[in-house]
Amino acid sequence: MGQYKKNSLSLSGAVALGTGVMIGAGIFALLGQVAELSGSLFPLAFLAGAIISGFSAYSYIKMSNAYPSAGGIAKYLIKAYGKGTITASAALLMALSMVINESLVARTFGTYTLQLFDVGENSVLVPLLGVGLLIIAFLINISGNTIIGKSSLIMAVVKIGGIAIFAIGGLWAAGFSFGASLTANPASDYSITSYIGALALSILAYKGFTTITNSGDEIVDPHKNVGRAIIFSLLICTVIYLLVAFAVSTNLSISEIIKAKDYSLAEASRPAFGQYGLWFTIGIAIIATVSGIIASIFAVSRMTAMLTDMNLIPHRHFGMPGRIQKHMLVYTVVVAILLTVFFDLSRIASIGAIFYLVMDITIHWGVLTKLREELKPKIAIVITAIVLDVVVLGAFLWIKGSSDILVVIVSALLMGVVFAGERWFLKSKTGTEA
Repeated sequence: MGQYKKNSLSLSGAVALGTGVMIGAGIFALLGQVAELSGSLFPLAFLAGAIISGFSAYSYIKMSNAYPSAGGIAKYLIKAYGKGTITASAALLMALSMVINESLVARTFGTYTLQLFDVGENSVLVPLLGVGLLIIAFLINISGNTIIGKSSLIMAVVKIGGIAIFAIGGLWAAGFSFGASLTANPASDYSITSYIGALALSILAYKGFTTITNSGDEIVDPHKNVGRAIIFSLLICTVIYLLVAFAVSTNLSISEIIKAKDYSLAEASRPAFGQYGLWFTIGIAIIATVSGIIASIFAVSRMTAMLTDMNLIPHRHFGMPGRIQKHMLVYTVVVAILLTVFFDLSRIASIGAIFYLVMDITIHWGVLTKLREELKPKIAIVITAIVLDVVVLGAFLWIKGSSDILVVIVSALLMGVVFAGERWFLKSKTGTEA
């Protein structure tokens, strides 16, 4: 498995890392779901999500400038809250949100792949293909990271370039009619709460910037370049997401996007480019999902191995040989497979968004209340980030409570289990309860 090397990652490399994680399967899976909640204004939901993510990024930049570390978010939480239940629970929620994202990517792979064949979108082949991809990604990771390292940059360039070609080509085919797409549906069809709730999913499409913080001391001059890499990555992703959103909205009606919400980019490519365009878009989706899930499994296993080394989460090897990170690869893939089999794309994305927002609020609260004197942040920015996250989370929970209460129940139960389990584990191991 990979080893950390200080000063091994340039600013451009860090930007490539951030954009490679962010611009991937998320846009293929989330765009339709965002449109379902926000109607014809869904491109603006991605812009608003970028703005909120920008406020959120401020806290991560302040901490990474002060404490550049391979431990990333876990180390930041320790600085704020110590090695207690809050730190362990928030860090584990972050890890779980990444595992949830793996199942989202796996399902997306299955959904888009089946568009090449005359198979229903609800086919049992969707989870089966997703599980197959997870197993292949596991085998690649367990064999070592040489393939990952050599292929990641190429994959990132191909998928980002492919998505950009799709977006620009789709807009060209529609005559670059941005304005028409924003006025296609009456605003009255969607409530303010629904619009705000849509932002939870659009924010999820940007959360990959946190990956940069996890490589803190690997980046050259991290006190400056971690923050720069985050900002540049967010700006690049915002432009790409907006282009994609407008391209889809100019080629499909809102009702068509919602009907094909799990594969809206593929559906938009039909009127824009015909059959060849459809194959191209699906090909890019497959590349994005395959590369994304291989990298994600590696990142989660590395993060959870760190949490184990920090004595923040329990570990049992169950007779498995090898190092802890290889054990974590197994646990990560098993959980992702279960989610892929039992939950659809909408529910997977919803649970992931809830977990991420809760963790994000915890980070900002730590900066505001625990690290204010040390970091000297601009209080107004941190408070704004907290308020925005709370409002978006509240609206999203209200929407899901009205339309799919199972998502809220499962999310609450899982967070309760995480908090109670971590409290018990830390108390039994170290006597720590806070």
